[in-house]
Amino acid sequence: MHHTAGVETTTGPLGQGIANGVGMALAEKILAAQFNRDGFPVVDHHTYVFLGDGCLMEGISHEACSLAGTLGLGKLIALYDDNQISIDGNVAGWFTDDTPARFRAYGWQVIEKVDGHDAAAVHAALTAARANSSQPTLICCRTVIGFGSPNKSGKSAAHGAPLGEAEITATRAQLGWSHAPFEIPAEVYAAWDARSRGAAQEASWQTLFNAYANAHPALAAEFTRRNGADLPAEWATTVAGILDEAQASTAANATRKSSQLALEKLGPLLPEFVGGSADLAESNLTHWAGSRTVTAANAGGNYVNYGVREFAMAAAMNGLSLHGGFIPYGGTFLVFSDYARNAIRMAALMNLRAIYVLTHDSIGLGEDGPTHQPVEHTASLRLIPNCAVWRPCDGAETTAAWIAAVERRDGPTALVLTRQGLPPQPRSRTQLGDIARGGYVLLEPAGAPEAILIATGSEVSLAMDAARTLNEAGHRVRVVSMPSTDAFLRQDAAYRDAVLPSAVRRRVALEAGSADYWYRFVGLDGLVIGMDSFGASAPAGALFKHFGFAKDDVLARITAYLKA
Repeated sequence: MHHTAGVETTTGPLGQGIANGVGMALAEKILAAQFNRDGFPVVDHHTYVFLGDGCLMEGISHEACSLAGTLGLGKLIALYDDNQISIDGNVAGWFTDDTPARFRAYGWQVIEKVDGHDAAAVHAALTAARANSSQPTLICCRTVIGFGSPNKSGKSAAHGAPLGEAEITATRAQLGWSHAPFEIPAEVYAAWDARSRGAAQEASWQTLFNAYANAHPALAAEFTRRNGADLPAEWATTVAGILDEAQASTAANATRKSSQLALEKLGPLLPEFVGGSADLAESNLTHWAGSRTVTAANAGGNYVNYGVREFAMAAAMNGLSLHGGFIPYGGTFLVFSDYARNAIRMAALMNLRAIYVLTHDSIGLGEDGPTHQPVEHTASLRLIPNCAVWRPCDGAETTAAWIAAVERRDGPTALVLTRQGLPPQPRSRTQLGDIARGGYVLLEPAGAPEAILIATGSEVSLAMDAARTLNEAGHRVRVVSMPSTDAFLRQDAAYRDAVLPSAVRRRVALEAGSADYWYRFVGLDGLVIGMDSFGASAPAGALFKHFGFAKDDVLARITAYLKA
């Protein structure tokens, strides 16, 4: 994408193409249900996917295709290039699934034994697929890899390497192809030139849409706005008030709850929201009062129950974003971002607006133990180029993070949220506005700071308590809340130096996660209070004490550091 005209998604990793296609077909179905009226099918198209043996071996294909069957995505058509070859050779040694039976079990229509080299047979299969509007369709096309190559057809040698000059010459002879390389015969070019037909179809649709706009002007305007990825006209003024309201709250909410409260305010403004969760809605708190579940029979909603399918959820969200007309968000536990990671990476690579609600962000989730307690996950998400990561400390920062995620049009955003309640922090008007800059001074000592505490999320209140105690003891300690390191690093040098003056070398970073990431901010002579092991099973308070995040332990380490 963004480099070659006509490329609709960047797939690369096997299985993500079909999952993207599920998201695109889901987008078409939801958009049609929301906008088509009175014989005006302004949204009415199919989604086509080409996939192979390797794609079907990947687990994501099961996740995505199972969901597609349940949701009755009847305009999704997948053409399976069944050549029985992968990089290591004939797949009979490792892939003997009854693929047609598997897809029938998902609720798909399956058209078997199509000769993939016979254009008329493929055309007939496509016609049959389009006639079924209630089920997605898998067309099983038997093909020979390297067709026409006398020595490499049907072999893995034709899979991932060029044929070679001699074999190309032999293949051209066997196929009877006498034209020079890259020469397209006039009759072939004419047969494939769809510009006139495409222009006529586009003009026909525009005539339909013009009539639709006359009959339903408000819907047409909203359709145009959403497909242009523009935010509502009242967005800026309304969200400013929402942020003020969040700052005024005195409730000590978990940031997952603050996220839900932000959704309650933002949701009515954004009909383009399509939310969801990987079977954790009541834990991720991704539902809001206006959430309406999308089903096969009623697709006009705005919330998808993805089931326990984190990877497919993230990849389908990519499809929703690629299609246009939607801002998708989806929730799971932060630790399970590992399952979704490659789709998150692809969203960043493709500059897609997608929002991940990643809750239970540290050892603070308690008794579920180390399998569910993320340690390295926030740092690893920060390492993905173009992936914005926010770990807010209270309701105001959570609301600001949601606003930033919605306003961002060139990449995905991960919201890293707590299970445990966090106290709201006092802020001036300037500090409230500076949240959007990713890092800002939250507490300033009397006089020039001798040391700086940098913290995120649940550790901000700990840093504030420690700094107040240290300042009362005669130290001069500044606290910097840094909910988004990438947003902070995008600020100009003057602002970054004003928050983290280069002259102040005594720096401490506090985060209940992997420590290594923070040395870029504190330097090799700084102190990082973080995690260097997996978590354990115990109540959250006991775990924070055990791993050195109790106030007295933090004070002792900082005091010793300042004296060194």
